[in-house]
Amino acid sequence: MLKVRSGLSIIQAQKAAISVSSPLRWQTTAAVAEPRNDAEWLQARPFDQIPSTTFLSTVRNFMPGGKYSKLDIVKLFKALQDDYGNILYLPGMMGGTSYLMTHNPKNFEVVFRNEGVWPHRPGSDTLRYHRKTHRKDLFQGVEGALPTQGKTWSDFRSAVNPVLMQPKNVRLYYKKMSQVNQEFVQRIKALRDIDTQEAPDDFLNVINRWTLESVSVVALDKQLGLLKESGDNDQAVLLFKYLDDFFELTADLEMKPSIWRYVKTPKLMKLMKSLDGVQEITSAYVDEAIERLEKEAKEGVVRPESEQSVLEKMLKIDKKVATVMAMDMLMAGVDTTSSTFTAALLCLAKNPEKQAVLREEVMKVLPEKYSEFTEASMKNVPYLRACIKESQRIYPLVIGNGRFLNRDSVLSGYQVPAGTCVSMVPLSLLSSEEHFPKAAEFLPERWIRNATDSNGQCPANDLNLKNPFMLLPFGFGPRMCVGKRIVDMELELGIARLIRNFSIEFNHPTENAFRSSLINLPNSKHISHPKLSLQLENLEGTYLHESREKQSAILDGIAALRAEASDLTRLLHETVDIGQRPDDCCPSAGLSISAIAWLCHEFAMSS
Repeated sequence: MLKVRSGLSIIQAQKAAISVSSPLRWQTTAAVAEPRNDAEWLQARPFDQIPSTTFLSTVRNFMPGGKYSKLDIVKLFKALQDDYGNILYLPGMMGGTSYLMTHNPKNFEVVFRNEGVWPHRPGSDTLRYHRKTHRKDLFQGVEGALPTQGKTWSDFRSAVNPVLMQPKNVRLYYKKMSQVNQEFVQRIKALRDIDTQEAPDDFLNVINRWTLESVSVVALDKQLGLLKESGDNDQAVLLFKYLDDFFELTADLEMKPSIWRYVKTPKLMKLMKSLDGVQEITSAYVDEAIERLEKEAKEGVVRPESEQSVLEKMLKIDKKVATVMAMDMLMAGVDTTSSTFTAALLCLAKNPEKQAVLREEVMKVLPEKYSEFTEASMKNVPYLRACIKESQRIYPLVIGNGRFLNRDSVLSGYQVPAGTCVSMVPLSLLSSEEHFPKAAEFLPERWIRNATDSNGQCPANDLNLKNPFMLLPFGFGPRMCVGKRIVDMELELGIARLIRNFSIEFNHPTENAFRSSLINLPNSKHISHPKLSLQLENLEGTYLHESREKQSAILDGIAALRAEASDLTRLLHETVDIGQRPDDCCPSAGLSISAIAWLCHEFAMSS
């Protein structure tokens, strides 16, 4: 817990009340922030000289009709940067936290290096309210990793980290994830238009189903059957709706001025209803999984440690911790993974030459379309990982990261006291030529060491290697996303399987492909084109993309072979009837070797 050591608090309406002569001192249960008097600190400009909004300007700009009133979060942050520059102080209003917003990548490193042993991350106030107040009867003090701070957070992470962050525990799910991905491929084949090969308008819903199914394999040690033909699941559809509301409403209530901390506003009550829905659905899934495992234990089913699921291992630690962590995995693992997955597919669809390079790498890992992934083979996919990372730069999932400073720091030449909440916003940097040469281009090669482009030039950015803090989709340090390894596996296996089976195209405009919420989400409701459809062409063997005429010729050839095989089948049956050897009949039938091979294949498939 953070405590104010002096009489001043940084959470106040006017920044002018803070002065260097009466510096703010915060204290964590981990360490006490000591005053600085070194040269860097003494030469820096005072905190109160940082550009700042005022109470009146904030009210005026956020009121209906105001300059910022109708902007989404990304556009709001861009407007504030344009108006005030790369560093800005935003005094808190209506009980909200005061923020120091920075777009300077050098500041990002300073902040992360001074976050302390128990990093204090801002946000999740509404989720904390739901678990500590609205439904304290359910959570009973075990609130998960996201909304907690200090020792409470540390105790929870210490319990779940050994299970979720160790590579050996993630390896257990290669085969199960592979099964989910095979069903994903079959679902796509069943749903796409037979003539245009395009996926349906609601393909994002299919991606969400794949994501929830993948997460369930880990969180519940069970598939939910969402990708099967009979996989219509009202609960899953409701969960997707509740999660969408959660991201939208949380962004509105926490990142814009709101009186919800004093009055139960309609938006707050709608959010509580959505979180209740998420809790009820995920709890039902988790309770069923726990009941199944407990039944197996009573029946004497014992699995070796190396084969025990994440849920089993967490149940040994604490049933409540296991329940809340599984709920959080289902809650946090759907939209985030779906959005990142969609971004990667979109980048590959719009850059077929990069898709071809990736397919070449994937075909070495998966020689056949139904080959299984292995731990060894997935160590040899650097281009796949580079494609995912570059797509995260082009279409970033998170808008920024936030931390409370654990010690006095100098940011952009200003004295910033310990306890200040700093919001680090990298969006403008990710598309900047200064930091990423050819920033508008999708260049996975920039993330591969010693890679060269077609001109023999290395597009790798030296600054990126010196300052990796510009692109941190999973956060940094002790508060890095606890599910990072699982999400990485989902994305890598899912994208590899689709690239191995399909050629991906997107023949529609991509402007505003994503909408801003608490995270960036695929914009399925974009007014200029409401569909985010993917054109998916079958790949057989090494044929990457066939023309419609060639496909027709191939199908005609297959039909002819089937006809010949049918004749051979009839002759074989006649041979058996009259006692002749099959090879006595084949020459007179004039059948091709191809037809015989086809027949043998059919017999093998049916046996």
